[in-house]
Amino acid sequence: MEAKQAELFKVLGVISRIRIIELLKSRGRLTVTEIARSLDITPSAVSQHLKILKHTGLVSNQRRGYWIPYEINPEALLHAYRLLTTLCSCGCVDAKQDQDNRSNDPHQRLEFLTKFKDVLLDELKLIEEEIENLETEG
Repeated sequence: MEAKQAELFKVLGVISRIRIIELLKSRGRLTVTEIARSLDITPSAVSQHLKILKHTGLVSNQRRGYWIPYEINPEALLHAYRLLTTLCSCGCVDAKQDQDNRSNDPHQRLEFLTKFKDVLLDELKLIEEEIENLETEG
């Protein structure tokens, strides 16, 4: 089990893969060509990254005629998130409270709170997707 967890974080340790995940999260299903064009990397490189992301279950694809669009697997992404928050001892909630209490610079505080809000909205989206999947199954 630990080896599989280590493999997941090794896969996520490559910036191009993170960019692919972010793109798929924001835009939905995309083909290799669309991803390559958006990220300004070669289709060959995108294919290799997608192969690895698919192997770990973070993305999936389904042929639609000549097109093979890829999409995020929200359950796998949620699993990775839960694993990270279980392992992480960074105290990000405490950091938010510290930042709220410490910063007298309104620009710094606004920047921090905006980023924190984005993280929470992403988390909420994953939770809503999981709820929707469970309701659909049930």
